[in-house]
Amino acid sequence: MKIGIDLGTKNSLVFVTDKGVVLNEPTVVAVSLIDNKVLAVGAAAKEMIGRTPDNIRVYRPLREGVIADYRTTQAILKHFINSVNRGLFRFFKPELLIGVPAGISSTEKRAVIESGILAGAKDVFLANEPILSAIGAGIPINSSSGHLIVDIGGGTTEVAVISLGGIVYSQSLRVAGDKLDIAVSEFIKEKYNLAIGEQTAEDVKIKIGTALPEKDPKHMEIRGRDLILGLPKTIKVSSNEICLAIADPLKEIIQCIKNVLRETPPELSADIMDKGMVVAGGGACLRNIAALISQSTGVPCFIADDPLICVAKGTGAVLDNLDIYKKSVMTKK
Repeated sequence: MKIGIDLGTKNSLVFVTDKGVVLNEPTVVAVSLIDNKVLAVGAAAKEMIGRTPDNIRVYRPLREGVIADYRTTQAILKHFINSVNRGLFRFFKPELLIGVPAGISSTEKRAVIESGILAGAKDVFLANEPILSAIGAGIPINSSSGHLIVDIGGGTTEVAVISLGGIVYSQSLRVAGDKLDIAVSEFIKEKYNLAIGEQTAEDVKIKIGTALPEKDPKHMEIRGRDLILGLPKTIKVSSNEICLAIADPLKEIIQCIKNVLRETPPELSADIMDKGMVVAGGGACLRNIAALISQSTGVPCFIADDPLICVAKGTGAVLDNLDIYKKSVMTKK
């Protein structure tokens, strides 16, 4: 049995051959500090964020696309394998293909492989997320022309130029969805003296966030704690305020794209100018992100179909054709 996992900082998706994406859960684990036991994984654990007593800790085991907490990552992988591996398959150890950021170190790669093996996998393959994302977005990566993929996830933004099945040049930036959420909560704290949780900040970004100011801004009511009085308070914010709040992290992402374009060989630059670049990942769902990138770089920009599941779809395509993609798959235990 072969399982593909898009192990994301915010959400993880599981792809099973012949079934497609079977699981899409938050990458969150709740642990009891008294007996060091895993209490909940995924959606059940996410509901506990900001609501737990002192003896329960809620972890997000991945920070900026890499493993920050080894044991809880293992718990998450085990949960995924067990969720998929029911019935007769329980006695078979599956092969895992896990997407990892292109810029991770060999130590970080080893940590992912060991977590997979200890979670019950027979073999663990790692593949670069930009390659998987490009395959999932329908880009013909084995052609001789150049393609630029921008994958904005929860912890990292991956920008890569792909040609002939490999990465010609790439940059990994540890600024993505998480940093946008922090920027939203910091802005609301400074402007309105209101403390909001990370769930609320993410909610605001998803519902009314925009990369460019709008003529008819959207509005949203948000609740939090007044920092002066210490009492609950409700305020109304507009999408243009959120646009202002997330401007700095977006500038860093644009700069990263410009750096990659600057290092791209001229022949491939012409191809990219011709076809445009593709944006995938959760960040692609931010309103007007393609317009902002296009406006800032002068290169046409398109959002991939189903941007959230591009990496997971890519793992499926690689698992079906492991021999063809051997070049793109980095390592195996």
